[in-house]
Amino acid sequence: MKPAQSDGWGMAEFLIAMALGLLVTLLAGGLLVASGSNYRNHSDNVWLADGGRYAMSVMAQSIRQGAYVDWDGDAVPPELASASLAGLDAASISRASEGIDAPWPAVAHGSDVLALRFAGADDDASINCGGFAVPAGVRGWSIFYVAADAGGEAELRCKYRGAAGWGADAVVGGVDSFQVLYGVDLDTPLDGVPNTYLNATAVTAAAAWQRVASVRLALLLRGTVNSRADTVAGRFDLFGPAYADAHPEDVGVRVDEGLMPPAERLRARRVFSMTVALRNRDG
Repeated sequence: MKPAQSDGWGMAEFLIAMALGLLVTLLAGGLLVASGSNYRNHSDNVWLADGGRYAMSVMAQSIRQGAYVDWDGDAVPPELASASLAGLDAASISRASEGIDAPWPAVAHGSDVLALRFAGADDDASINCGGFAVPAGVRGWSIFYVAADAGGEAELRCKYRGAAGWGADAVVGGVDSFQVLYGVDLDTPLDGVPNTYLNATAVTAAAAWQRVASVRLALLLRGTVNSRADTVAGRFDLFGPAYADAHPEDVGVRVDEGLMPPAERLRARRVFSMTVALRNRDG
């Protein structure tokens, strides 16, 4: 008697094949998700590098121009009678208000406000942060602050006064914190070298804006979504741990991911910092 021949798979073989197929599909799906997350993280880091460098270059240019004085005029330049910069700690401002008057509540971990003033020039050599030339006889403004965009994301903006009034443009988005310290020259006579770095509140209290010789900037940027493979919440000290430990009252110089909402905790992040000397106003 000849054994019965099988015309197809039995139930056991079918179940085993289906289980193996599901396993392969799950593994492939996991690899696809991981690959997509790694790509997004890499893309966010590239964007952070480009955006951070651009923001720092724009602010550095404005700071270096901040103390420019038009020595070609017949009268004593009015710029000599007042400080070329000002600032606010843990505040935001309106794009339509005069300068940094009427501050608003802070955005993005107590981000600061930096305001720079300079003389205009006939040869279009004086440019505000919006990229517009400031003519001779006019004091230009370049003001940097953080505000929320239409989607609620914090962005660094530059505010300037144009022919039609005040305006403001976004410089870079995804801001977790923007912090500013001012290098104050305590020597008499001034030698142009900062002896200490203070925040805007301390400089105002000491009436020392005319003694500021340099500006220290720190900007913490973040990606758009959680994309990091690790699950460890980090801590970012924008001016280093020593300053953050010594100045717990200076809001925003230390940012802890563990205190953030889960939807923001594992985004790509990067700190950008720079110290820029002000122009010598005597020449």
